[in-house]
Amino acid sequence: MWLEDDDIFGGKPEKKFYDIVFNANRNLVQNELNDAIAKIAAMELLLEDMLGEDKDTNAIISNYIFNNRDKVDERINNLYIEMMGNVLTQNE
Repeated sequence: MWLEDDDIFGGKPEKKFYDIVFNANRNLVQNELNDAIAKIAAMELLLEDMLGEDKDTNAIISNYIFNNRDKVDERINNLYIEMMGNVLTQNE
């Protein structure tokens, strides 16, 4: 993947994300993580609404990740970059 060793970020987005998170203003990081958790909760509820509460949404998500690893990894990298940008712009 092209973002894995990107010189702009000095390594993988995941590593740089944690470098920023552990050194940024705690309140800003906490707000960003709270927003991410809220989005995850909303997506889980949407999936349950779409598929029915009797479906095992965790199994569906795990299967999707397994079958779409490259797309998921790319989205993960994009989310790390987005979250880093959010924290950095507010941390100035």
